[in-house]
Formats: sequence, structure tokens, C-alpha cells
Amino acid sequence: MSYIFLIAAFNALFFAVLLLQKKPRALHDKILFYWMVYLGLFTALYTFSNHELFAQINHISSFIISLFLLHGPFLFLYVDSLTSGRRKFSPRSLTHFVPFSFFFIYLVIAGWFPQYSEKIRMDHVAIGVEPPLVFVVFLIITAISGPVYFWVTFMKINKIRKSILNNYSTTKDINLEWLKTLIYIFGLIWSALIITAVIHHVFHYFSMTFCTDGLFLSLSAFIILVGFFGLRQKEIFTRFQEPDIEFVTDPKVKYQNIPLSETEMADYIAKINGIMEQKKPYLDPELTLPALAALIDIPSYQLSRVINEKFGRNFFDFINGYRVNEVKEKINDPAFQNLSILGIAFECGFNSKSAFNRIFKKMTGLTPSEYKKSGE
Repeated sequence: MSYIFLIAAFNALFFAVLLLQKKPRALHDKILFYWMVYLGLFTALYTFSNHELFAQINHISSFIISLFLLHGPFLFLYVDSLTSGRRKFSPRSLTHFVPFSFFFIYLVIAGWFPQYSEKIRMDHVAIGVEPPLVFVVFLIITAISGPVYFWVTFMKINKIRKSILNNYSTTKDINLEWLKTLIYIFGLIWSALIITAVIHHVFHYFSMTFCTDGLFLSLSAFIILVGFFGLRQKEIFTRFQEPDIEFVTDPKVKYQNIPLSETEMADYIAKINGIMEQKKPYLDPELTLPALAALIDIPSYQLSRVINEKFGRNFFDFINGYRVNEVKEKINDPAFQNLSILGIAFECGFNSKSAFNRIFKKMTGLTPSEYKKSGE
């Protein structure tokens, strides 16, 4: 088992070295670097001192437990950095590490008082020894931090998904599935930690070694997943060079207090329809909301507002609706009979076969092949 932990620790530190070679390094790369270094050292510490540490040096073993307060913050800050568009680490983000800091300082101070620190233990070797109340409170905080960060990060991913559909016309290079998997694995590991801890401490089943080995085995798989996908991940939202043109990540906040008359709305709709019919910007597979807004000369948040409120769609469905209609026209056009359906799809702005088939069926109720056979 120790060899598996050692391999995981090596991989984490190896991924950290690779991140140092990455140029340029975005904010999420820097956060991932510190996360990998932390996970590598954390796993290595357990690998070289696991059983003896928990069995013989109870107070010091509690320091390892305090480190679990870092998992949630790193997960959240990493996901946040991928999606926020920020270039620098915000000092406010340090507040996520306050619970760990207090727990760590408490354990350091407790170490100065041997009679008190003797009661701080993670096993049940000393039956009848009641742990200090402060220590129990920190253990509870540690236990609930996992579910809290799981929920907050999960909700952020859902919000990001909505933002993506309001800004992009394709999701080919935007992969949220691995982030969702990352969050689910985090939740699974934490659930296993809580369940085994309750069974061990309440019912006195399982040895502490069994609990911690199982936990670090799961953590080892987690390290491989984070490192492998994190090295290839690009931030989801990037800003244009012009300061007044940017992605709309929360459109309602931007325009909720900005009045828009029916005349202005009608003017915007006319501009949008005119550009879409005349210049057909949807044929560009990489079209984004800011790019279309710049073409029409409308602020991004206002374009998003008109599309959401008046067309009843998000940007993704709005653009792909035009692409699907274009595909339907070309399928029935003799001039394009020499092209396959997929070839026509690529001509019309799609850049992924799977996405094209999914979107076409969603909007027409038929697969592309079924539509062609129907002769509609």
C-alpha cells in the first residue's frame, strides 16, 4: 500500500514541476501548482510515517487531520480561477484558509502543555480519555467543510454552464465534465471519510490504519485525476483586448438597473436580424457573444439581454438555431448534393460531429439522416 501512496506523492510533485515549465502560466496554473505541492507533501508525510504516527504520536497526528481543511479551499479556488477571468490572486481568497490556520495554531499552542495535548488523539487506545471541547469543535468544522465546499463548487459549476451557453456558440474545447467528475470524487472521498470516522469513533469498528489507508488510497486516485487533466486545462473565460468588450458571466446583474425602452429593444432586434441574415456570422464555428456584439455594435450585456428576453434563447441555442436552418436549406439544395451531411454541417458553422447530431435532433426532433430521408 505504501508504494501506491509513494507513487501518488511522486506524481503530484512531478505534475508541479511540469506546471513550472508551462508558459505562460495562468492563475489556475499557479493555484494547481501549490495544490499539487501540498498534495504531494501531504501524501508523502503519511507514506513515511502513517501507522507509527497515529499509534504513537497522537498529538502530531492531529496536524495531518487539520490539513484536510485545505482540500475544499483548493478545490473551490481552482475551479473559480478557471472561470472568473481574473489574472491575479485576490487577498480575499485567503479567508478560505482561516479555519485551517486557527486549527493549526491551536495544535501548536496545545503542544506546549503535555497534559492537555495528551487528550488530543485520533484513536481509541486510551479508553476513557475525553478529548478537549475545542478540539472536538475543530473536528466538526473539518468534517462539515467538505460538504460545504462540495455544494458551493457544484453550484458554481452549474452557474458556469449557464454562462458558457450565454457566451459561446460551441463547446468543443470547453470541457466541464472532468471538473464535475473532480467535484464528485471529492464528495465521494469526503463522504467515505465521514462515514468511516463515525463508525470508528462511535462504534469502535475498523482500525485507524484501515480508515486512513482507505482514505489516502482514494486521495491517490484524486491526485492522478487532478494533475493529468489540470495540466491540459485552459481557462474558460478570457477577456478581449478592448476593455469595454467582455464575456457576460452574470448578465442580469449588469442590466437589471439599466432601462431599455421598447423602441431601443426593437432597434436592437432589427440590427441583430439584419446582421444574421446579411453577413451570416454564425458560419464562424468560433463565434462568441462579444464577437457578435462588436460586429453589431451593441454592448455584450445588452445583446445577451435581447437574445434572452426577446428571442427566448441563450446565445448557444440562438446561434445554433441559425446553423441548423442553414443545414436544412443546404441538405435540400442540389448544389450541395456532392457533400455529406457532416460536410454540410461543417460548412454551416458546426465543428463537431457529436455536437451537430445532438443539436440538430434537439431542434428538429429528427436526426440529420432522418431529416434528409423525410425530404422536408
